[in-house]
This record gives sequence, structure tokens and C-alpha cells, in this order.
Amino acid sequence: MARVVIIGGGPGGYEAASAAAQLGAEVTVVDSDGIGGSCVLTDCVPSKTLIATAEVMTEVEEAGELGVRVTGDGASDNSDPANSVRVDLSVVNKRVKALAAAQSEGISRRLADDKVRVIHGRGRLDGPETVVVDDQRLEADVVLIATGARPRILKGSEPDGDRILTWEQLYELEELPERLIVVGSGVTGAEFASAYDALGSDVVLVSSRDRVLPGEDQDAAAVLEDVFKRRGMTLLGKSRAESVKRQGDGVVVTLTDGRKIEGSHALLAVGSLPNTEDLGLVESGVSLDDGGFVKVDRVSRTTARGVYAAGDCTGVLMLASVAAMQGRIAMSHALGDAVAPLNLSTVSSNVFTAPEIATVGLTQAVVDAGSSTATAVKVPLADNARAKMQGVRDGFVKLFCLPNTGIIVGGVVVAPRASELIHPIALAVGARLTVDQMAQSFTVYPSVSGSIAEAARRLHLRA
Repeated sequence: MARVVIIGGGPGGYEAASAAAQLGAEVTVVDSDGIGGSCVLTDCVPSKTLIATAEVMTEVEEAGELGVRVTGDGASDNSDPANSVRVDLSVVNKRVKALAAAQSEGISRRLADDKVRVIHGRGRLDGPETVVVDDQRLEADVVLIATGARPRILKGSEPDGDRILTWEQLYELEELPERLIVVGSGVTGAEFASAYDALGSDVVLVSSRDRVLPGEDQDAAAVLEDVFKRRGMTLLGKSRAESVKRQGDGVVVTLTDGRKIEGSHALLAVGSLPNTEDLGLVESGVSLDDGGFVKVDRVSRTTARGVYAAGDCTGVLMLASVAAMQGRIAMSHALGDAVAPLNLSTVSSNVFTAPEIATVGLTQAVVDAGSSTATAVKVPLADNARAKMQGVRDGFVKLFCLPNTGIIVGGVVVAPRASELIHPIALAVGARLTVDQMAQSFTVYPSVSGSIAEAARRLHLRA
């Protein structure tokens, strides 16, 4: 029986553990943070739970247009819901932490059912075939490194957990920040800026680039930027933060051009660093890149024989879904099961802002750079009957297909719940369906998903 030792209990680790156990291995997970890792306990699950409340507030804000009025409790018969509802952040965060804990417990039960042994402690390699945990030495035929990543901190701007915060510390707040300065306009910064704006905070978003979400589809980012501005958010483009300091009961963010921005709280969302220090990796033959991320191939192998890596510590698309797939692929490869290498061209991802931005496959940037001859078409949601009924004006569906063949190679959806709409496009990309096949599939009328079929019909004439 193969002995598998996994260092790290996040998505890459626990999915690999279950996969290896099902393949008949003896599996041990060494975990120091809690099963589920930062993804479940301090990052993805908590943030999306918070965002779920923000989504309700966004719907409430827009409910007046649909004829919704609030009565009772002192409200007039014509009270706009947007002016009549508030958020109790202490209750929200209590729910956030409870759901994260419940998710962690559920994963722990699943590992127990799979007969996976869990050791609580910090593991490190002592050669490629031995993991050391405190005074224990675990001999292994296969080792998986799944230690994740942590928030990067601006030098001289250390978080205090009270007014200067990382995204892992937000859930200790009892009251809504009066004025939240979000430093960083990537996915994490944009998501929290969108959420806290909807919850009722005055939000300032500091971006070192000329637009928010510089790594996303430019058309999608433009829609989100317009929405942010319309809702009253302050956007500071081409503005790099030099320092974040506590000042009394607030904070001051100093920009590199000398401007000072005052707020009640600051959120640092300036990227992540891999948790790869003091693990004995290099000494055991595991190569790291210049950023400290573990180098892996498409089946998650490192440069050390028998040692694999998965998740954020590899720097390969920092998504829970990718981490889980890397972990499963690693175990299949190591234990001799059928395996297909990781294919990033079929990965769907989502930015949980309002509206959401979901993407899969080929990007507009690749087309604009001349690296692909794919054709694209964009269908605005403002033309969609269901979207009109729901009061939705912002967003679109964009599809990319190859010329001549019409094979769908990518797509972008900007809409409420775009994360639920991207799946048919992801299926099309993965199965290499054509625009005609997509167009000939029936959709419900009226439905927002109807715009996906409409985009496919329009591409028929261009393919």
C-alpha cells in the first residue's frame, strides 16, 4: 500500500487526500491551520458569505424601480427600500465565521470517512521521502505540498487587526467601516470594495493601474468601473500606495505622489506570498521560482522525485477549483491512475463583484495582441428581456470562436450571478462545441442565458 503524506489541508490537500484514499493509499494529512485551509476558514468561503449579504443589499437598493415599497415600523408607504434597510455587521460576521467552521467540520468528516489520518502540526521535508512533524518522522512514497499562500504586506504598513486589515482580518469587525480605503484593485480588492459599498460603507479604491481589474477582460472591467462610479465609490487610478498608517481612530494612506487619503479603516489587497519558507523544500530538491512559488509541471510534479505540489503555493491560477484539480491530478499520476494534464484553457473563474465577471478560455487580450485569429461578438444584457424585467442594465455576454470551424474557445459573462451562467460556455470550450451547436440548443424564454445562444447565433455569420 502506497504511503501518501500531504502537507496542508486546503482544497489542494483535502481533495488530494480523498482521491488518494479512494485509490487505495494510506494517507496522512499534516495541517497547521485547520482543515479547509485559508480558503475555507479565512478567505474564499468567508468572503463569498459576506458577499452574499452584499448581493441582497444590492437587490434591495434596486428594488424601488421594481415597485417595491417598505411600510410599517415608522416607514411611509412610499419609502424606498434602499433608504430603509441597514446591515448589522456583527451578525453578518458571526454568520460568516459559523459557516466557515461548519464547512471545515464537513470536510473533516469526509476525510474521516475516507480513513485519512490528520495530524495537527507544521510539517517539513527531510529529504523527498520523509516528512517531519514535531518529533514524528513520517516515511512516504508520495508527498504533496499544499501549503497555500498568505496576504502580502506593504513594507512599513503592517496590519494591526483593528484599523489596518488584511482580507483575513475583516471578519472581526463589529461595526461597518465608515470610510474604507481599499489598497489594490485586483480581484480581491475589487470584490471587497464592491461588497462594502453595497453594505453601506463609503469606499475609496486605490489602484496602481489605469483601471480596476487589470488582469480581466477590458470590456468587463469598464462596465464594473462605470457601476462603481455611479454608486458613489471613489476610484483613484494610477495611484500607488506608499504607506498606510494608523492615525487616532482612523488611518492615513499616503500615495507615492504625496497625496494623503484619510479613512476609518484600510484594507490591504496587494497580492499574495507563497507559504514555502522553512519547509525544507530546496534542501530536498524542490525548485522554487523567484517569487518563492513551487515549480510544477502539468501533472503537479516538482523537481524532486515523488514530491508533488498543488494550490496557491504553486502560483498556478490561484483558484480553489484549480488547487483541487492539481491535487487530484497529482494523486492520479503518482498512484498510477488514468490522468489528463492540467488544461488552463478550460478553467472558468469568477470575480464576485456586483455585477459579477465570469470568464473561461481565450481572452480578449490574446486576440488584441494578434496571438489568435478568433472572432468575438458581444451581446449587451440591456437587450435581454429577462434582464429588463429584473431591472438589469449593466453587463453583457461575449463569445469567442475560431474562424471557419466556429469552435467556441472562450467567453465572458458580466451579469448578476455570472458565476452560474458561465458553465454552459465552459462546457462548450471543454467539449469543443461549435457556435451552431450552441445556437441550436433550446433556452428558456425569457432567461438571461438566452443571451448566450444569441451570441452564438450572431457568431454563425462571422465564423
